[in-house]
Amino acid sequence: MTVETSVGPTRALAVRALLYFALWVIVDQSAKPANLVVGVLASAAATWASLKLLPPANGRVRLDRMLLLLPRFLFQSLVAGLDVARRAFAPRLDLQPGFVEYPTQLPPGSARSAFELIASLMPGSVASGETSGTIRFHCLDTRQPVLEQLAAEERAYAKALQPEPRDG
Repeated sequence: MTVETSVGPTRALAVRALLYFALWVIVDQSAKPANLVVGVLASAAATWASLKLLPPANGRVRLDRMLLLLPRFLFQSLVAGLDVARRAFAPRLDLQPGFVEYPTQLPPGSARSAFELIASLMPGSVASGETSGTIRFHCLDTRQPVLEQLAAEERAYAKALQPEPRDG
């Protein structure tokens, strides 16, 4: 199962529209015809906006492989939340905030954006910009092994975020 292959804008439109409508049905939890009509209209508007704000690009995110990484994602979310709570309740904050430049192997596009989102769950770091070959992360404590942690996350998610080469 993949999302946003390089087939073109028609496929991207269909995939996004179906995903937005599925999200509407999950949130609304109603099969009333009036609600479904509103859901179709809301999905159409969301699809149009997403295509304008994030045009389809070559590459894809492999949902099947991402689902296999869900336990890792949830664990990282828990660790990040506990770290933030610990820092919030600490009587004295021992921080050294700053920026680090992470040299990524991911090409610009949906794969890199997904990695930035996932990596922002690491305790004390958030993506804050990028160039062609690096991602800039703001960190609460630059004394931590942030670059090593980012490299480990990129290795873990690389197969789910990058398409496998195709013949022909």
